[in-house]
Amino acid sequence: MKVRTSWQVTKSVWYALFMREVLVRLWTDRAGGFWMFAEPILFIIVMVGIRTAVQTVEIIAGADMIPWLVIGLVGFFMFRDGLLRGMGAIDSAKALFSYRQVKPIDTVFVRILVEGVVRTLVLIFLLVGLSLLSLSAFPDDVLGFFFSWFSIWMLGLGLGLFFSVLASLVSEVAKLVRVMMLPLLIISGAIVPLQFLPHSVQEILIYNPIMHSIELARLSFFKGYWSFPGISYLYLYAWIFGSMALGLMLHIRFEMKIKSL
Repeated sequence: MKVRTSWQVTKSVWYALFMREVLVRLWTDRAGGFWMFAEPILFIIVMVGIRTAVQTVEIIAGADMIPWLVIGLVGFFMFRDGLLRGMGAIDSAKALFSYRQVKPIDTVFVRILVEGVVRTLVLIFLLVGLSLLSLSAFPDDVLGFFFSWFSIWMLGLGLGLFFSVLASLVSEVAKLVRVMMLPLLIISGAIVPLQFLPHSVQEILIYNPIMHSIELARLSFFKGYWSFPGISYLYLYAWIFGSMALGLMLHIRFEMKIKSL
């Protein structure tokens, strides 16, 4: 019998978990595939309706409002669902830990990977739809947008790895993180332009890494888009690498305890 390397075993585990997660997302819930696309579309319709009603459709400098909303909402949903699904991955896959090849970190990584793939497909679908409506739906800086979009996913991965361990050890952590998602949606600039807030408020919001990731994606998508000073890849990746390092250390430290819970 040929002995497989550690990397070959890991790839096999990730592939099996990936296919399991995709099948669960699409077929276990009848409307699962529908809501993946319907959620951002419904949010966009509601927000466009509100802005039209108050006659503030054209207030975003250097960007069309609808593509601006699409990038913000789908990007935030990718971060949010990656974090939440990654946080719950360990509890949902406890039966798989009887196989010694499957580690808790594998389940977290694959769940967040699936979420990234799904949300990227949703974004492409929406941008194609916008292009058919003759709206600006192609990034001015393709490579920059790809990198910034990947950065949003990486932020969700890092925080997902970190909170997956904390939520497994202390169940109240998961409840607190879920409660924080709605305020984060507002203060991350996904639906509200933060450029028009008072400078004193901006000085506080600038510490939010989610806002950095979304604004960087918009800056690369719209050549003439104006965002307030302080948006930085350096700050964003300090959060990404810091959270990933802490998450990996926690997984190594508490792996056996997590499996025995």
